[in-house]
Amino acid sequence: MSRFSEVKNLVMSLEGDFEKFYEKGNQAAGTRVRKGMQELKNLAQEIRTEVQDKKNAG
Repeated sequence: MSRFSEVKNLVMSLEGDFEKFYEKGNQAAGTRVRKGMQELKNLAQEIRTEVQDKKNAG
């Protein structure tokens, strides 16, 4: 479940930047959102690989 916590924490850490970008039009916050979403994508891929490996091993 620690991987789930990582995903949740990453998403929650982006909340402020999402608000700044979408509600206030802050362009720098948009850059941070894009960076965070890329990190989320990479983390999701790592988790998918782990799950697949565990599934195939068992």
